[in-house]
Amino acid sequence: MFPSRRPAIILAAAVAAVLLVSSPNAASADTTIDGPIDLGTATPFAVLAAAAVTNTGPSVLDGDLGLSPETSITGFPPGTVNGTVHQTDAVAAQAQVDLTTAYDVAAGLTPTVSGLGDLAGAALTPGVYAGGELSLSGALTLEGTAESVWVFQAASTLTIGTGATIILTGGASACNVFWQVGSSATIGSAAQFIGTVMADVSVTAQTAATVEGRLLARTGAVTLDDNVIVAPSGCSAPGTVSTSPEVTSGAPANGETDVDYTHTITATGTPAPTYAIAEGSLPPGLALDGITGVIIGTPTAPDTFPFTVVVSNGTSPDVVVAYEITIAPAVVAAPPAGPVVGAPQAPVSPELAESGLDLGAGPLAGVLLVLGATALLLRRRPRIDA
Repeated sequence: MFPSRRPAIILAAAVAAVLLVSSPNAASADTTIDGPIDLGTATPFAVLAAAAVTNTGPSVLDGDLGLSPETSITGFPPGTVNGTVHQTDAVAAQAQVDLTTAYDVAAGLTPTVSGLGDLAGAALTPGVYAGGELSLSGALTLEGTAESVWVFQAASTLTIGTGATIILTGGASACNVFWQVGSSATIGSAAQFIGTVMADVSVTAQTAATVEGRLLARTGAVTLDDNVIVAPSGCSAPGTVSTSPEVTSGAPANGETDVDYTHTITATGTPAPTYAIAEGSLPPGLALDGITGVIIGTPTAPDTFPFTVVVSNGTSPDVVVAYEITIAPAVVAAPPAGPVVGAPQAPVSPELAESGLDLGAGPLAGVLLVLGATALLLRRRPRIDA
C-alpha cells in the first residue's frame, strides 16, 4: 500500500512553501497541472497509431480510429468503429502532433511518488506516480472525485497482467487518468483497464481486454484482439501547466559609492515570476524592480549589505536566494605630479632669464647653466691690450 496523499489536483511534490538556498541554482523547478492533460484534437480518438492498426475479432471502438503517417488499417470489419475513421488524413496527422504535445506534458510533470513497479493492491489518491517498468498484476484503486487527476509515468514499459483491474471510487473519472509510457504498453487478456495510454512506441490489447479510455501510439502500431474500447466523453476542460521559479543568474557584483550600478536577477517559471526583498536591505541608493528583477541605482554609502530575494509565481515552491553586495568607498584621484617643494634650484643669470629659454630640469639644464655662466664671465672680464 502506498502512503496516503492529500487529495488535490496539483500534481507535484509539495516539498515546502519556501525553499531557502545559498546558491542560485541549488533548487530545481517543479512542474504541475491543475486539471486533465490537454489531448487537443486527439481527444475523440479511441485508437490512434502511427505505423499500423491491426484488429482480430469483433472489437468495438466507441470513438474515432486514426492512423498517420502510415496507411495500413486492417480488421475492420469484423471490428466496428462507432466514430470516424481517419486513415492517413489531415485530421489524423494533427492528432499525432497534439498527442506528442500531451505526451511531453505528462512526461515533464514532477512526480509525487517515484521508483514504483507493480501497482497491484495500491489505493492511490490524485498525483503523479513514476517508475521504470510499471506493471499491474492485480487490482488498483484510484480514490478521488470527479476533478481528481492521476498521471502515471513509465520510463520504459507498461504491462497490465491478465485479468488485472482498475477501480475508481468517490466519483473519480476515466477522463482524468493518464498513462505516459516511454516505450510500449501491453494490456493483458480479460483485463479491465481505465485511462488514456500515450505510448512512445506501440500498444497491444490482448484477447477480451476492455479499456475505458484511449490507446494512443506515437511512432508504432496499435494491435487489437476482440476488445471493447470506449473513449471518455463529457470530460472537463484541460488543466493549466505551471512551473515553479528557478533562478538562473549569478550573484550580484560588488560596487562603489557614487558609481552607477546595475544587476539583473533572472528566473524561469510559468507564469512569469516576480521578485521582492525578503530580509535585509539593498545598499542605500539601490532599488529592486519587482517585475524585471533589475537592481539599479547609485550607491551612496560604503559597507557590506546582506539581503535575500524571494522569487515567486504562485506555483510552489518559491525560491529565496541569499546575496550580499559590498560597496567600496569612492576612489580619490591622485594630484598631478609637479616639482618637489623645497628642492634646491640651479641659479639662472638675468640674461638667460630675459632670453625666455625654458631650461626645464635635468642634466642638460645643468650643462646649459654652466655654459651660460662661463660666457658671461668671459664677456665681463677686462680686456688687456698687448
